Amino acid sequence: MPPKNANMQKITVICEKMAEKMHYELCDAAMEKEPTGRYLRIYIDKDGGITLDDCEAYHRAVQPSLENFDYDFLEVCSPGIDRPLKSRRDIEKSLGLLVEAKLYKPQEGRKSAQGLLREMNDERVVLQCGEETLEFPRKAVAQVRLVPDLSALEEEE
Repeated sequence: MPPKNANMQKITVICEKMAEKMHYELCDAAMEKEPTGRYLRIYIDKDGGITLDDCEAYHRAVQPSLENFDYDFLEVCSPGIDRPLKSRRDIEKSLGLLVEAKLYKPQEGRKSAQGLLREMNDERVVLQCGEETLEFPRKAVAQVRLVPDLSALEEEE
């Protein structure tokens, strides 16, 4: 993860402790400026997925601990099924799954690639695309995101 300012580091520690206490995983915490104000967005998860009730319970629990920080709106959210992979845990859980890597600049004529995630660390991202193995320097990769598997929904139709 990119370095955060001192306030975001403190917020992240508070959010992490509350997540652990409530048996959730803190996926990310970010301060995002929008036209309507500064949003403190906290992304939590748990095995089996997060519910609206989970988000509400966490919001009520963590909000009093965050009152001394400068933000306009507090949002607690699921990271989503197409989440960007940021934490070491997200990466480990996603090995062997279909991901999309978006590059800062085109390499070999492509600005993104989809494949099974074989490796992702500070040095490189390795995808298996059929018979082809693609390797990108980590600093060239803007984002790696899960590609949702919607095949179960298609079978129900």
